[in-house]
Order: sequence, then C-alpha cells, then structure tokens
Amino acid sequence: MDGWDLAKLISASLGIKALIALAAILIAYQIARSGARFFHWIARLTEDPRDDAFWRSLARAWWLLALVALVSFLFRLFELRVEPLYTWGELLIRWIGSRGLSFVLILILTYAAYRMVDVLASRFRVSQGPFERKRVRKETLVNVVQSTLKGLVITIGAITALANLGVNVGALLAGAGIAGLAVSFAAQNLVRDLINGFFILLEDQYGVGDIIKVGNTAGGVERMNLRLTVLRDLEGKVHFIPNGQINQVTVMSRDWSRALVDVGVAYKEDIDRVLEVVRDEAEKLFADWRDKFTNEHPQVLGVNELGDSAVVIRVLFTTKPKEQWDVAREFYRRIKKRFDAEGIEIPFPQRTVWFPEPLRIEKA
Repeated sequence: MDGWDLAKLISASLGIKALIALAAILIAYQIARSGARFFHWIARLTEDPRDDAFWRSLARAWWLLALVALVSFLFRLFELRVEPLYTWGELLIRWIGSRGLSFVLILILTYAAYRMVDVLASRFRVSQGPFERKRVRKETLVNVVQSTLKGLVITIGAITALANLGVNVGALLAGAGIAGLAVSFAAQNLVRDLINGFFILLEDQYGVGDIIKVGNTAGGVERMNLRLTVLRDLEGKVHFIPNGQINQVTVMSRDWSRALVDVGVAYKEDIDRVLEVVRDEAEKLFADWRDKFTNEHPQVLGVNELGDSAVVIRVLFTTKPKEQWDVAREFYRRIKKRFDAEGIEIPFPQRTVWFPEPLRIEKA
C-alpha cells in the first residue's frame, strides 16, 4: 500500500473505519488464537513436561504481540498520535499493503484447502456396514490420499508464503536439497518404508479394518499410510510398525475366515455317538447364526488326536471375515451344554500317584 492508498485509508469516513477496525479485530484474534494453538500443539509433542512452561510462555507472548499490533493499527487508523504505537501502526499498514494482505490471503487459502481435504475425504469414506474387501481397500486408499494431500497443501502453502515475504525460495530449496543429500544415508529407512507401503497398497495386502499379525504382534489395522501401519491389539495397546520392517504379514480377515475347534471327550465314550452329537450341534449353530457363515457347511473332520486323557475331535467352520472367534466361542458354549445334557464326559487331566510298599527287613 503506497502513500496515496495510506492517505485514502486515513481519510475514509468514520463508518468505514469502524468496519475496518472490526475486521482487524477479528483477523488479529484468529491469528493470535491459531499461533497459540500451534505452540500448545508443540508442547504436547515434547516428552519432558518441564518444557511445557516454555511453550506456554511463547503462546502468551504471541497473544501479546498480536494485541500490540492490533492496537498500533487502530491508533494509526483513528489518528491517535501516541508514540511509539502510532509509528508502529503506520509501518504495519504499509507492510500490509505491500505484502501483508497477500500473505494473509495465502494462509487463509492454505487453511481452506487443508480443511477441504477432510471434507472431500469424508464424502468418499464408506459408511459402516458389512466387512468387505472393497470397503477395506477404499477406506485405506482414502486415508493414504488424505494424508498425502494434506502434506502437499502445507508444503505448497509454506513455500508460497515464504516467497511472498521475500525469502529466496530457490536458494532455500537448493539448500534443502544439499541437506537432503547429506542425510540420505540416514533416510534410507524412510525411503524403504515408503516403497514398501506403496507396494502394500498396490497389491492390496491388507487395509484399515483388517486383522493382521506382524511378527509377534497381532491386532486390527487402525490407521495406515505409506510410512507406517498402526495396530491396536485386544488389550487396547497401539503398535506403530514402520512398513519397511514388515517382511511377512498374516492377514486373518481376508475374503473369508475359518474357526478351528477341537473338542475332547473321554475314552470310555462311544465315539460314533459323540461324532453324531457334535455334527448335529454344529449344524444347529450354522442354522442359527447363518449371517456369520459363508455358504459352506461345518465340517466334522473326525478324530484328530488320541491325547493323554481325551479323544480330540476337530470341527471346521468357514465364516465371514472376522467372525471366526465369535463362532468358536459360541460353539464351545453350546457343545458344553449339549454334552452335559447327553451325559458325555469332557475329561480333564488326571494323575495317579503310586506309593511303593516299604521294604520289610526280617530279623534273623
């Protein structure tokens, strides 16, 4: 804003000045609030709680800076000649005219684009419903694209804002490139994570909502991007696994699942009768819980093992994804009640202790 524009602003009517002052107050509040939230966010990232006081002080200082800038602007706008606020206000107005308005506009557009990514992602998300492979893949791709677009929006917005402030962005990017070469060896793991994550998505190995096992860690995929996979286990613990460390993954919810149930009965029982009871109870469960199964009926494979104290009968249930554990627990409950009703004994380990007779020494 040159001198003519500054004079034109100062000579505006009181009503126009009041509207400009109101807009300035709202903008200053939003800038102060956003900056303070940024400092509080950084404070939450630090592990040492003693650092929180430092970041809170920076947040309060940011509020104070915004307040001083606002008061200086208002003093110059309404021709209140109180130094040094009056001079600061004039410098601020000139800066706003030359670079400030475009800088604020860039920040607003960057924030709007950042929020728009969330809005668009919510439109493409799949509503809750049956667990299907198509829904898992779509949800995973939406999460990855959302995080990637957010990173691009922030990067482009930051570069554009710095260029508007007069920073030599070309030299900055060149320096970043040289620094990138310097740390390239340290970034090898990051590159490997990104490449492996890309192929996981490309080959649809697993996605958000799947139950997987990586090494000794198993759980549901809660979040996933190109760099890492986030698992939450049955105890509620969250595991962050870089994709580059995933050499072998076991997916327990792909297309269909299987519940493997072993039932032990006593050796004294009539095994043919027991097999008929087990088969009948398995078919009843299949009929009652039809929505949890595929079209394949339960398979009673027969005697699977002659254990130390039991004859083990194996039953297979082919279920829909992630339903195998509910089906297995329900069958155990039902077969226990059925065996009790039929008088079929479910054995438990028993141990026989033999005490040898003491030696008798006859006297001569």
